[in-house]
Amino acid sequence: MDLKIQRPSPTCNQTGSEFKAGDVIFSALVREEGNLVRHDWSHDAWKSAPEGTLAWWRSVVPEQTDGGVSLAPVEVLLDTLESLADQPEEAALRYLMALQLLRRKVLRFAESPSEEKEEADAGSQTEEIVSLVCRRRDCEYRVVAVMPEAEEHAALEDRLASLLWSGGES
Repeated sequence: MDLKIQRPSPTCNQTGSEFKAGDVIFSALVREEGNLVRHDWSHDAWKSAPEGTLAWWRSVVPEQTDGGVSLAPVEVLLDTLESLADQPEEAALRYLMALQLLRRKVLRFAESPSEEKEEADAGSQTEEIVSLVCRRRDCEYRVVAVMPEAEEHAALEDRLASLLWSGGES
């Protein structure tokens, strides 16, 4: 199953105002009538993720440039995803990277998308495990679905950007 995710909207979902380079925006994938629909909000209009949200993220509208910055090679990103598997403290970063690779169609959901729940070490908390497959490497990745804490958002965004992009300031 391939997820078709729209590109960012040039305007705010709530106010209709146009986004400009450098603006902080929030985006969410929302389940609507059996489909995933992307909505984008300005920083001021964002209150919280709407009901039915599968994922949401904060980003900055990029400057229009003539190049210089390019996506990191897929093999490097897959190597990084694998190396983060042994670092539980990096679970949120690994989950976000897996979502990016899913979005780029490098990874796909496993055939039977049974989201598993496993008992965590610290008591009765459960972890949701997402199973993803990579045709390129003919392997399956099991990624813990971790929603980062609010205070981690900016740092995680910077770290993810530095991993995804090369050749620029990131």
